[in-house]
Amino acid sequence: MTKSLFPGFDGLMSLSRREGVDVRPTLLRVLTDLYVQTRVHSDDEQRQFIELATRLIDQVDDATRASVKAKLAIYPQTPVPVLQKLGLVAAQEGRRIPLAREIPVPAPAPAPVRAPTEAEQRMAANMAMQPKDAAEIHDMFFRAGPSERALILHNLAQTPLKAAPRIPTVRAKRAIQILEMAAIAGDVENFALELGDSLILPSRVAAQIVDDPGGEALAVAARALDMPSPNFQRILLFFKPAIGTSVNEVYRLSRLYDRLSDRSALVLLAAWRGSTLAVTRAKYQSALHDGERQRARAGASQTRPGVQPGAMPRRTGTDGSSER
Repeated sequence: MTKSLFPGFDGLMSLSRREGVDVRPTLLRVLTDLYVQTRVHSDDEQRQFIELATRLIDQVDDATRASVKAKLAIYPQTPVPVLQKLGLVAAQEGRRIPLAREIPVPAPAPAPVRAPTEAEQRMAANMAMQPKDAAEIHDMFFRAGPSERALILHNLAQTPLKAAPRIPTVRAKRAIQILEMAAIAGDVENFALELGDSLILPSRVAAQIVDDPGGEALAVAARALDMPSPNFQRILLFFKPAIGTSVNEVYRLSRLYDRLSDRSALVLLAAWRGSTLAVTRAKYQSALHDGERQRARAGASQTRPGVQPGAMPRRTGTDGSSER
């Protein structure tokens, strides 16, 4: 089971011991979710789950351990060594220990939102992105390499250009759930469709983000939705096989995502939206310009009639004199 899902598991474990991103909590959560989805497991699958789960339980944070413990406590086929590791089975008697009710944690008080000053509002209104500028930023980002893209995103955080409004929280949470399910299922079509709908992007731009081999565009889209880092890492592991099986790529994109600011993502999102207007205007402006030229040529080629409207034609008599 784990060999097919995590071909680079040993490399990712060595990555987790480096300074920076810790992928062990994500691996344990994904491993547990995959195990509890099936009620019957082979001996080899059970042996691998015991080996990996007991190895990771002592190496993750308390929140991850509590989440895994809650899922495996109600799953009837949880192996006894894993239950013992989580403290759910008495070591001598082999009986499950009743779980205590979780203590509710009060929700943190929201931080006060600072209202923008009048000068900031004027600057945001005056620096709204024009379609031509948006198209240039869009093309420059997708043509750039990994290091150039990181520099572009860093500079966008400091630019006075107007950013796109934040995606509503309820809509963003729903989109994150759908995107993660589509990524695990490998459903590229529904993933691109949901990404375009949630970020209000045309299908052309959404497909370009999904097909981008570097992964930076996907990181920007996820940050625009305020996606938690573990969810983004799971999408990388499942939806982007070329990235998920590379230790260096997972490490690079995870660090980029953790350092990426919301403003950089929203400014680039505004550029993605505005680039569509530039393409549409160029398409129809060319058609209208050609039509005007054709009409001008047609008008110039017309000759005036020999007889003006309302005039009587001249007739020639037998003696050669003209008659009216």
